[in-house]
Amino acid sequence: MGISILMSVYAKEKPSYFKEALLSVINQTLQPDEIVLIKDGPLTDELEDVILDCLEIYPNIRTHQFQENVQLGRALQKGVEMCSNELVARMDTDDIAKKNRLQLQFEFLSQNKDVAVCGGAIQEFYDDGSYKSVKKMPQGFQNVRKYGKYRNPVNHMTVMFRKEAILEAGNYRHYPKLEDYDLWIRTMAKGYKLDNLSDILVEARTNEDFYSRRGGAGYGRRYLKLRKMEHTLKITNLFEYILSCVLTIGMVYSPSKIRKVFYRKALRSKGDN
Repeated sequence: MGISILMSVYAKEKPSYFKEALLSVINQTLQPDEIVLIKDGPLTDELEDVILDCLEIYPNIRTHQFQENVQLGRALQKGVEMCSNELVARMDTDDIAKKNRLQLQFEFLSQNKDVAVCGGAIQEFYDDGSYKSVKKMPQGFQNVRKYGKYRNPVNHMTVMFRKEAILEAGNYRHYPKLEDYDLWIRTMAKGYKLDNLSDILVEARTNEDFYSRRGGAGYGRRYLKLRKMEHTLKITNLFEYILSCVLTIGMVYSPSKIRKVFYRKALRSKGDN
């Protein structure tokens, strides 16, 4: 089984972050067979230079250029179609993959043929060092499925999945800020299993804007539409559907400061792993 890395970059990405992300997946203990890089609209000269620099040390970077910004869901949809290997590992362009990330996930999926999507823990951090936390996810398919009725059950930037399963589930689609959760629901509805490793696989940059992006009327409407889809696909029963909607409304429409407390206290743990 070969491994494709799937990334999408757009003009506002910081070149130094982008380069660090690319190098972190190139310099793995188990090197990928290719990197599929989607250019989501025209890039700056500095970002193009990063790609050229990395091509010199790792020539197996395949790119696709969109002439305008199509947003993440559509970009990743094209990227999955381009990947030439059975296993596809997602990577964000501002994060840092742990050196043994691919090896851990490859070994797990090799030993667990019934699992279609494998994620793991992340260590979130602020660039100035003022904040660091660990976000772990449930383990075991039944626990992942149960958790997924109310929260996104996988850290998107950590996933490695089987391309065939994702295509059968309908691939990524345009669903702003919820592209991954939408896909995992459809994947589970097709009968595929998702699981998580306890290991920290990615160091993920974050900032104060994260909490404000997880709220607002538009985000709320999309989230409630997703809840309805969950119920329609029989992921949730009627009681679970109503409860998930109540919890979603409470979180999405609460003040950003309250969301910040919830995310930090309930969903994260402090750590320097």
